[in-house]
Amino acid sequence: MSAFRAKSRHLHALASDFLPTNLPEWTESQKSVREAISKICLDYPDEYWAEHDTEHKFPWELYKQLAENGWLGICLPEEYGGSNLGISEAAIMLQTLSESGGCMNAASSVHMNIFGLEPVVKFGSDEQKKRFLPPLIQGKDRACFGVTEPNTGLDTLRLQSSARREGDNYILTGSKIWTSTGQVANKILILVRTTPLADVKKLTQGLSLFYTDLDRSVVKVTEIPKLGRCAVDSNVVFFEDWKVPAEDLIGQEGDGFKMIMHGMNAERVLVGAEALGIGYAALRRASVYAKERVVFGRPIGQNQGIQHPLAECWMNLEGARLMIYLAGRLYDEGYADGEYANAGKFMAAEAAFKAAERAVMTHGGMGYAKEYHVERYLREATLSRIAPISEELIKCYIGQRVLGLPKSY
Repeated sequence: MSAFRAKSRHLHALASDFLPTNLPEWTESQKSVREAISKICLDYPDEYWAEHDTEHKFPWELYKQLAENGWLGICLPEEYGGSNLGISEAAIMLQTLSESGGCMNAASSVHMNIFGLEPVVKFGSDEQKKRFLPPLIQGKDRACFGVTEPNTGLDTLRLQSSARREGDNYILTGSKIWTSTGQVANKILILVRTTPLADVKKLTQGLSLFYTDLDRSVVKVTEIPKLGRCAVDSNVVFFEDWKVPAEDLIGQEGDGFKMIMHGMNAERVLVGAEALGIGYAALRRASVYAKERVVFGRPIGQNQGIQHPLAECWMNLEGARLMIYLAGRLYDEGYADGEYANAGKFMAAEAAFKAAERAVMTHGGMGYAKEYHVERYLREATLSRIAPISEELIKCYIGQRVLGLPKSY
């Protein structure tokens, strides 16, 4: 019995450890990804991310190192240079990048490469896959995603950007907002309406998806000043009479909404994992500080007023982690419904924000100082509660799909 207890105590890593690999429920494949990405992360300490966040500098060094080591194709097909691993492994990769102290800046710099072209993998022609996937995996192409619009927000079915066919081209006109990496991207995956809303029987019809060159001679990309994740830009994209080759249309005209919906559960899992990374990074810094900071002759971590909230943060994070990786495993096994992916993303975002907030409070006045990094964690944790879907819509999904309640919007 004593041997069993001793072994059990070593199953769980200390919250103060840097990127532990022996967490419960992870497969050997996930642990291998964790170890490999952790080694890369050692070259990019918190100071690197603080500098790049402050100066709005894209983390090219990390991006290129991940590309050179083949990580940008972690879940893309082997025949195009990818590793053909699952969303579960991709989630480990992005959580680790975030948890190293890079937070959303690190994860968002490669997020689009990791899974953004899933519609091309699933619905693109063989010619398109050969043309589009290898350069993305090699890091030669940098892609951004244009869906959200200023006037429609999350009401994607009513987006107003349009495209009309003219010979061998489509002519695109409209605008997008919150397009990440638009300042550094040379490609864009963009959803526009090819059939007017008044002419379709269902709102889901008439939307088409293109993956094409981001032609800056006709596309204006304007950066949005924002609260956090400032090393990776967010933008308003405006275009008028933009010629896009018809050969860049993905799948069938009018089926674009179905294509982007295909990967939504995976995106929830990945964003949730990135949020978890922030939460664990914040908890690690708070735990270390609470052990080392002495006030009134004792470490502040000895006080239950400090200790108990941090313990609650760990429990919240672990609960969210188990949900996230359950959702990832289900997705990899072909499960199509979204209750676990949505709930996991919700739980992870909430747990991360609370952990980051508690880390600031644990540091007291110094938590407000950039020197200790936790204020940056708090700013970046805020993003995971908003994007890519709000907490309110997740609750609506659970209410309608799981609880069987009437649709509320």
